[in-house]
Amino acid sequence: MNLIADTHTHTIASTHAYSTLSEMVHAAAERGLFAIAVTDHGQEMPGAPGRWYFHNLRVLPREMEHVLVLRGEEADVTDFDGGTDLNPEDVSTLDWVVASMHEVAMRDKAPTVEKVTNAWLGVAQNPLIRVIGHSGSELYRYDYETVLPIFAENGKLVELNEATFTGRSDSVPNCTRIMELCKKHDVPVIVNSDAHFSAQVGRFDRSLQLLREIEFPEELVVNSSVERFCDYLRQYTKVLSDPA
Repeated sequence: MNLIADTHTHTIASTHAYSTLSEMVHAAAERGLFAIAVTDHGQEMPGAPGRWYFHNLRVLPREMEHVLVLRGEEADVTDFDGGTDLNPEDVSTLDWVVASMHEVAMRDKAPTVEKVTNAWLGVAQNPLIRVIGHSGSELYRYDYETVLPIFAENGKLVELNEATFTGRSDSVPNCTRIMELCKKHDVPVIVNSDAHFSAQVGRFDRSLQLLREIEFPEELVVNSSVERFCDYLRQYTKVLSDPA
């Protein structure tokens, strides 16, 4: 399986990442990617970009080095109703939103399977969100059988995140189970690097190995072909119809 887009990446605007936007796009071009989404962290993450960062993403060219550039954000889920730290004033500039749970953004909120399930069901109803980010955490475990089909019904892509294999290795068994259930229920997925440095862009080796091991169908991986990815963009975003 050949992946053509990396839609969860971070630049130095997230102050725990180490490459500029131009360096990230150049890496995508070097890897032969069709598209990259730059998805720096939302405001609840310490060291997140400044107030005007997301609002001003409109200045980015739609294409750099022959790579399609999606203007994005990794939003934090902030409560068990599915609220996020997306700023209403910024959403008009965003093409692509990844919603993820980070402990730092859910501080003082004790999770249970029931509460986290309710949170993801709320996120599923948010039309601005495209990707469900690295949801295999044991701390934020949810009812996969219930929620995954709801994600599909609402046009969300369930992420298999390459960084999980190094930064969150205890989540790998849950991620495997999530992918098995996505296969069972025909839930579309997307494979992303979660790159925080340019050398990580477009590197998906362990994710692809996992998918091979469970014989995951390529047709459910949205970034496995340009045609499939563009079909999704046309259905759920304005990226391909917006030249600016």
